[in-house]
Amino acid sequence: MTRAAVAPPDVAPRPSLLTGAAAGVAAVVLGAGVGEFVAAIVASPSSPFSVVGGVLIDLAPSWAKDAAISLFGTGDKVALLVGIAIVLLVAAAGVGVLEARRPWWGVTICAGLGTVVAGLAMTRTEATEMSWLPPLIAGLAAAVVLRVLTRLAWRATDAEAAAAAAEAASPAVLAMPDEDHPDDDAVGTGEDVRGPADASRRRFLVWAGSAAAAGILTAALGSALRAGVRTVEAVRSTLRLPRPAMPAPAVPAGAQVDVVGAVPVVTPNRSFYRIDTALIVPQVDPATWSLRIFGMVEEEVVIDWDELLSLPLEESWTTLVCVSNPVGGNLIGNAKWLGHPIRDLLARARPTADADMVLSRSIDGFTASTPLEVLQEEDRNAILAVGMNDEPLPAEHGFPVRMVVPGLYGYVSATKWVTELEVTRFDRARAYWTDRGWSAKGPVKLQSRIDVPRRNQGLSPGDTVIAGVAWQQHVGVSKVEVQIDDGPWQEATLATAISDDTWVQWSLPWRAAPGQHSIRCRATNAVGETQTEKDSWPEPDGATGWQQLNVSVA
Repeated sequence: MTRAAVAPPDVAPRPSLLTGAAAGVAAVVLGAGVGEFVAAIVASPSSPFSVVGGVLIDLAPSWAKDAAISLFGTGDKVALLVGIAIVLLVAAAGVGVLEARRPWWGVTICAGLGTVVAGLAMTRTEATEMSWLPPLIAGLAAAVVLRVLTRLAWRATDAEAAAAAAEAASPAVLAMPDEDHPDDDAVGTGEDVRGPADASRRRFLVWAGSAAAAGILTAALGSALRAGVRTVEAVRSTLRLPRPAMPAPAVPAGAQVDVVGAVPVVTPNRSFYRIDTALIVPQVDPATWSLRIFGMVEEEVVIDWDELLSLPLEESWTTLVCVSNPVGGNLIGNAKWLGHPIRDLLARARPTADADMVLSRSIDGFTASTPLEVLQEEDRNAILAVGMNDEPLPAEHGFPVRMVVPGLYGYVSATKWVTELEVTRFDRARAYWTDRGWSAKGPVKLQSRIDVPRRNQGLSPGDTVIAGVAWQQHVGVSKVEVQIDDGPWQEATLATAISDDTWVQWSLPWRAAPGQHSIRCRATNAVGETQTEKDSWPEPDGATGWQQLNVSVA
């Protein structure tokens, strides 16, 4: 039996969509991992994920950010990074398919995107001279690996096609030993035509799998290295803050309601909400930190860490709340803060008579607009805080220095990692969130919340307690009322408030009858104003409305 000649196919075989996608994903995973590793060595804030995420945060419209906070709360950054990773993997698969169909196109896209992200890295506020390097290396690494994997995929495809052609040309040969070659058992089993194809396929899979594994490993090493070189946390852990010249009063004995499920009246640092624009928490060494007060002032003032700690420090209790907090939300926390009054530093700088705003700036570029007169008020504990609940500020809450201003939402007052205070005017400068449609001044609105019973909690009939918190910092709360179903409003018992700058807890006994019930609450402040029933979204200046909780008693 003789072998028949096989005509070459009219169209050269191409790698499958799945093979091309696998090559693209493996290449991009390796590139991203290498980029994260290099960033950990030369410029931590310029990792590809951080740069892309930071740009997306800056470009996202305010409604998108508000929706993200509403959906994910303090997990908004994790959600963003997961979303970036998913989009990146999908795009990587597409680039791999494109490279398999149009050689060098996918490679060019990888290198080009790396170059673009490198350029974006240099535009970030926290950019250093080497910030361009991690994204560029990530793009080039992905391009090189994609080209190598695509060539392996083509070889595997060619081998598969050759084997298929050989099988189609001599089906009888594969069914029995060749009469002219009775000792050639390999021909009878088809191993001579399938062996090279199987080997090429295995080679591609091994290389693709190794590339992806290497990318994951280098990313993990970069994360470990970034954690290992953070000497700032080591400095913080050994730091001993000075004793306050003016200690805060002790928490009154009656400030915490004795109700199971009620929140602590003092929020532990580990539980305090975190909302900011930093994907990677800035690591600021106190030894290099300084604050500059400039702009519309008679004298520019610059202080460093040692000078700040040498000034008289005051303790004060202040509840902070995010403007994105919905009615009944938990983006709020109460803590004891240690710091120096901002009004004293402004007095040294002597703002000009026509100034009306202080634009605070974080080391990561975030800005906030605070009314100058608020920061100058003698009876308001607006401070440059260095301590939180009897310890140095945690890194995620602004170490080494942040602003704390009672009575204003955090987006116009609570700048973390603060490095500049520019005295200016509202009609001359705009802050990060005011550029995105939020109001410029942001006073805290009167609000109340039900904490007990919890949402979707089933209750047994009988005596129970309804409890929660209410707040309007720097004004104070005088009364909280509760309405059950459509019954009359009943006045709850207020716990002892720590101060007008903190939230206050409240409770109301209730004999729960079987059935479905709705519970609402409203507060009245210290000047007699009652919380509005009108529902409004947080944008542009804070949510309003009465919280309603539906409970089942059975």
